[in-house]
Amino acid sequence: MYQLYGVPEASTELGWAVGLPLIGIVVLLALAVPVWVALGFGAIGLLVLTDVLPLTLFGEALFSGIDAFALIAIPLFILTGDVLVRSGLSDKLLDVAEATMGGFRTGFGTSTILGCGFFACISGSDAAGAAAVGRITYARLVEAGYPRPYACALIASGACTGILIPPSIAYIIIGLILGISASTLFLAAAIPGVMIMVSIMLTNIVLNRRHGYEASDLAFSLRRWLTAVWEGKFALMIPVIILGGIYSGVFTPTEAAAVAVVTTIVIGLLQGTLTLDDFPKMLLSSAKVNGVIVPIIAFALPLAQTLAALEVPQTFVQSITALTDDPVLIVLLMLGVFILAGCVMETTPNIVILAPIMLPLAESIGMNEIHFCIFMVTALGVGFVTPPLGLNLFVLASLTGEPVMGIARRAIPYVIAMLTVVLLLAFIPAISLWAIR
Repeated sequence: MYQLYGVPEASTELGWAVGLPLIGIVVLLALAVPVWVALGFGAIGLLVLTDVLPLTLFGEALFSGIDAFALIAIPLFILTGDVLVRSGLSDKLLDVAEATMGGFRTGFGTSTILGCGFFACISGSDAAGAAAVGRITYARLVEAGYPRPYACALIASGACTGILIPPSIAYIIIGLILGISASTLFLAAAIPGVMIMVSIMLTNIVLNRRHGYEASDLAFSLRRWLTAVWEGKFALMIPVIILGGIYSGVFTPTEAAAVAVVTTIVIGLLQGTLTLDDFPKMLLSSAKVNGVIVPIIAFALPLAQTLAALEVPQTFVQSITALTDDPVLIVLLMLGVFILAGCVMETTPNIVILAPIMLPLAESIGMNEIHFCIFMVTALGVGFVTPPLGLNLFVLASLTGEPVMGIARRAIPYVIAMLTVVLLLAFIPAISLWAIR
């Protein structure tokens, strides 16, 4: 277990000058003000009321913070996922998943989750995976015997692997914020991401056998599997290029994303499933998603810098360790913060705001920074299927017309399964650190 180390005392007395802007951020978010606007007002408020840094920092940080080579990977991975769907290669991945898992009694449900995992290896986005896989599999899941809300919950939970299985946009962002190599985080996240996917599969198998949703009598066929793999060889080549290039050291994550975009486009054009008329739509769709993520990062960075200058992280650590020095309680406290934050706010602002504050607390009990990143991102990933702001729930609700809360209720067993894995990751560091050692 972790060993408690000394924590430096904060030199700044925190009062209303710090508290009011932070409360203001919470109020603005509660009023449904865009996240980047709330973070921007909070940062300006802190700079004006505390005078800890010059106000000119705000404008400089907005541009210098996002002027990072690593961030180029985000729009490229998003675009790769969009090209994958429009070129029909995502259908091939799902065919391979179905041929692989179809021999089980819960074949199509389990193959849907595996398909989400395949898509996660390419797009790095939960919402993109939920939308892409949901469009293809929802009707077939209902036809196989799954109740509509349960089918939505299954897809929404499986799509949580989008930010947990590398390459992941979340790991690119947390690596940028904390100064850790994204390639190292990708390597460390591989086993935890697969564990989450397997936990969702096992949960579906248990629920299916209990309620009898799907009773497939289709036996596994090696010939069918080989046919699916051969027909989907170009689709399977994309994650091999991305992960193989990153793990072998041939590509950086950004370079891998660029190669993946070009490869996917070339395959689509050569197969005739992609035309020049598709490009404006793909670029517009990807730009919309990127336009949500990058402004949040830009406006959160000056806020994070100001909080660091005020020594808020050190003060937070000092306050917590004054209450308890039990590593188990501190880990559970961090988990509670991550789960609550994931329930009310999207992953990107949570990472940018909470990571610099919570990392010193994690290090105070001896938690490795890479272990902390895996723990944090995995815990935040559960928030994609927890109301009131579970993004995957809303994606599936908009696709199918099912009520969000109805989907959320059916997702409870999956949330419990994922939280079980998160606890294992929290208290067994070797799961996260084995691959990099």
